[in-house]
Amino acid sequence: MTGTLGGVSSLVTGEAVALELRTAGLASRMLAALLDGILQVILLVAFFLLVGLFAGAGSGSALAALSIVVLVAVAVGYPVMFETLMRGRTPGKAALGLRVVRDDAGPIAFRQAFVRGLVGLVEKPLLSYAPAVICSLANEQGKRFGDLAAGTIVIQERVVDTGRGVAQMPPQLAFWATTLDLSRLPDDLAPAVRAFLARQGSMTDAARTDLGDRLCAAVSDVVTPPAPPGTPGWAYLSAVLAERRRRAQEQQTLATPALAPPWTPPPAPAVVQKAPPPDDGGFALPR
Repeated sequence: MTGTLGGVSSLVTGEAVALELRTAGLASRMLAALLDGILQVILLVAFFLLVGLFAGAGSGSALAALSIVVLVAVAVGYPVMFETLMRGRTPGKAALGLRVVRDDAGPIAFRQAFVRGLVGLVEKPLLSYAPAVICSLANEQGKRFGDLAAGTIVIQERVVDTGRGVAQMPPQLAFWATTLDLSRLPDDLAPAVRAFLARQGSMTDAARTDLGDRLCAAVSDVVTPPAPPGTPGWAYLSAVLAERRRRAQEQQTLATPALAPPWTPPPAPAVVQKAPPPDDGGFALPR
């Protein structure tokens, strides 16, 4: 494999890719495309408003040619720019937890993003998404023509946690894990580690040893301090992943404001009943 991503592209074999990559569904991809489409329309409206302000400064043919150039630039440049800078994501994909990766699970580069964007110009705006939808439904991995041409796949990064395959913290490494510096651990490496931990029992001894050693090497390159001597590879990877999840949950808890208790109306004031005057049989009490 070529290219690097914290060691992912040089580590993940075909077996690991098949185990880990959870392809995005058509519905989530269409919703992400809708969100991106709204942003693209906003960009086009802003441009045409600017063109309207300076419409008298140029000829009609020049403005028409400029408009076509901008339409193509927004349709192609928007996904290409974001997928290149955001490592396979656009704002719409990020909102839905989707990411474009290469077929070998490595990060896409400008070349793959450009091919996807260029083919997408024909698939989406020009042909109303029909070829993209048909191809995605016919392909086992949900690929559209742009993915087939670029050698990419759209995966679902955020999934509902069902409790399966969750890395557990080995008690012996709990204190050591609190000292870890995880700031350099890339998001793309964690899924490969999670897949390995979840499926290592079903892998052959050779594949488990080979992939486990390479994953440990990749993680140790970006995570410090090193594991205590004698720590098994699976325990090291599990501790790193469990600590990463714990810190993410802790940050989410701190970022979520505490909800105020629901308002309840104050109790109504008690009505004091006055006792009826005593019956004196018609005689006035002496004053």
